[in-house]
Amino acid sequence: MIFENEKNKFLGIKDSKTTGTDVIIVPYPLENSVCYRKGTRMGPKEIIKASHQLELYDEDLNYEPCSRINIKTIKTNPPPRNNIEAVNELEKITTAILNLNKFPFIFGGEHTITVGAINAFAKLKQPLTIVQFDAHADLRNEYESNNFSHACSMRRCMDLKNINIIPIGIRSLSKSEAIFLEKNRNRINTFFAKDKDDWDIKKFIEMIKNKNIYITFDVDALDSSIMPATGTPEPGGLLWDEVIKLIKIISTNSNVVGADINELAPIKNLDSCNFLTAKLAYKIISLVFHSKQR
Repeated sequence: MIFENEKNKFLGIKDSKTTGTDVIIVPYPLENSVCYRKGTRMGPKEIIKASHQLELYDEDLNYEPCSRINIKTIKTNPPPRNNIEAVNELEKITTAILNLNKFPFIFGGEHTITVGAINAFAKLKQPLTIVQFDAHADLRNEYESNNFSHACSMRRCMDLKNINIIPIGIRSLSKSEAIFLEKNRNRINTFFAKDKDDWDIKKFIEMIKNKNIYITFDVDALDSSIMPATGTPEPGGLLWDEVIKLIKIISTNSNVVGADINELAPIKNLDSCNFLTAKLAYKIISLVFHSKQR
């Protein structure tokens, strides 16, 4: 495992802690099955570039989280052009990180990256709940004759028996996905965006309480007014404050064991989306480790 230098690492700072590593960032610019607006191959690079402009002090926590959390970024090769091969490669990378007892955070790339990470966690033989921030259900069994399309990412995770899913912000799905959701209510508890004013937060807390949680964040979960830089931007999505409130709840009530951010497709001269994604990644790390270190 080779680590990036300051120029190419997330946040672009020297290791703040003299020993140990807490979080390992995996840039994985996968773009094999994107079917509308392309550009996810540039997502990880632009997230890291934007992260160098972040203020490191957190106004919620009243300290600089990076002074207490050692965050390193590994070097990765260009992903294979075949998604099955890419998933297998990312599974191996994630397994190596878990064997070191570190927190994997993957920067995509298309949403298929989540399958590789979850395959690694599944080998631990422990129950795992995926909290999926997303506009789309991603539960198709195949899309355009591809079982490993980004539109099938959560369906492939559901192939694993020890995995449950809590999708948040869903507002676009196919008829077949709606049928699959209905048949799998015992493993999938969906919080539709149309109902967000009436979400039962107490019920959500009960679902995640003291459980191992993996956060997958497709940036199209965010409303298209603040996140147009994604393959299929959808109206009616989540806003920043709503997302941060949920991340705080997740961090406080569960054991977050890994995360990914995916589907950023940068738009030239629209750096706000890259910056938002970088800040979200830092915020997730900050809140998760603040809870772990209390």
